[in-house]
Amino acid sequence: MDITPTELNAHLQNGTDAQVVDVREADEVAAGMIAGARHIPLGDLPARMGELNKARPVIAVCRSGRRSAAAADQLAAAGFTAYTMTGGMLDWSAKGLPAG
Repeated sequence: MDITPTELNAHLQNGTDAQVVDVREADEVAAGMIAGARHIPLGDLPARMGELNKARPVIAVCRSGRRSAAAADQLAAAGFTAYTMTGGMLDWSAKGLPAG
């Protein structure tokens, strides 16, 4: 399932219970990520899914939306309600949304 950067930002401002997971590599995350997001690189996701709460939706974020789509597929296959943020951090930044 997809969620746009604008929709995600609105959810975050309204106190969503969703878990935001940034699946980019460490050097990419160093440039900034969404406040409150958890960093789990895509390659580490299978081994670290236990860190996430299956009762809460997960929104996967990456640079452009490709890796997050793969992450959302893996999460959904493991029983999570999973979304991918379309356009990734490129779109998030282009829209002027906050990144810490």
